[in-house]
Amino acid sequence: MHIAILTFDGFNELDSLIALGVLNRVKRPGWRVSLACPSARVSSMNGVTLDAQASLADACKADAVLVGSGTRTREVVQDAALMAQLNLAPARQLLGAQCSGTLVLARLGLLDGVPACTDLTTKPWVEAAGVRVLNQPLFFKGNVATAGGCLASHYLAAWVIARLVGLDAAAQAIHYVAPVGEKDEYVTRAMGHIEQALLESAP
Repeated sequence: MHIAILTFDGFNELDSLIALGVLNRVKRPGWRVSLACPSARVSSMNGVTLDAQASLADACKADAVLVGSGTRTREVVQDAALMAQLNLAPARQLLGAQCSGTLVLARLGLLDGVPACTDLTTKPWVEAAGVRVLNQPLFFKGNVATAGGCLASHYLAAWVIARLVGLDAAAQAIHYVAPVGEKDEYVTRAMGHIEQALLESAP
């Protein structure tokens, strides 16, 4: 099971790395989480440099893909050659996006008719792409989820775990990373978002 987190130059560390940390709380044979980048090395919005763990081609074959955000997302969506490499398909993958990553899914045509979450800065760009933006931290429909706000990244990671492994595993992952003395509160809030939406989307 491969989960790829798309991470571009100018990436937001909170989005990519919190998701990476939460997803890696799952300890199962064959479970792999990687930062997938368009180049061998990328630098964050604050100058943190990371080596890619997977390519964009690897991400297109992954079981789940999360699209992180960053200060250069508008450059990413204007790069036709780069966008052409993102052969993502909700029919065979779980797809999630964090903050300005939502703009990437919108420009790929993967949010047609589906409302989405994003950060306040990105909101007008996502709306200009024809997507209605919700005032909430997480929304998902079928195999596509979006999150808004850097610290909503653990919701997105928990959604992936819930879908691929189960609700109990998602709750355990959130419990592990939540602050001491507030763990029950964090788990209840995160799982409340996910369980209610799963209930509403059930046939």
